[in-house]
Amino acid sequence: MSTLFINISLVSFMVVIALMITFSHRLFAIIIMSGAYSLISAAMFVNLDAVDVAFTEAAVGAGFSTVLFLAAMAWLPAEEKRHKALLILPLIICLVTGSLLMWAVAYLPAFGDPTSIVHQHVAPRYLAESYDKLHIPNVVTTVLASYRGFDTLGETIVIFTAGLGVLLILMGKTGRTHNPTTSNDTARDEDVNEK
Repeated sequence: MSTLFINISLVSFMVVIALMITFSHRLFAIIIMSGAYSLISAAMFVNLDAVDVAFTEAAVGAGFSTVLFLAAMAWLPAEEKRHKALLILPLIICLVTGSLLMWAVAYLPAFGDPTSIVHQHVAPRYLAESYDKLHIPNVVTTVLASYRGFDTLGETIVIFTAGLGVLLILMGKTGRTHNPTTSNDTARDEDVNEK
């Protein structure tokens, strides 16, 4: 019962943040709320026992992406340009896509159903062979470190690449040689020397 309450609370927070992002026109607020949305998504993944996905979401979604967007704000105006007319086509596309997704969810098996097709293929093999073949007591660690080792390596490379990209962008932003105050002081000194 408490898990259901936590799930409902997290989804409610995500819906509220998504609505706030939709109706906000201040870019700084949108960036911060997007980071909060990613952080709540990471909490949702932890609650669903997908800790590896939660780490990736927290690092890339709430961490690197937020820093990257904040760095990009240096070249953008503080507020979004307001449209006078309501754009109908994007609204229709969103409603149709959302309806199709909700229709598809209705045909998914029940959450945690042991007779579900996804639990009949490789999950019994992982549970049976985890300790006997690899001598690792935690099945999740076995799957992440051995059966899905290349996938975990790929996730690590994604996080590393995102961090490196943000670092390079920030270095490019702060490492510029042009400094307006220095150039003004130099021009002023040259004027004084000429006089």
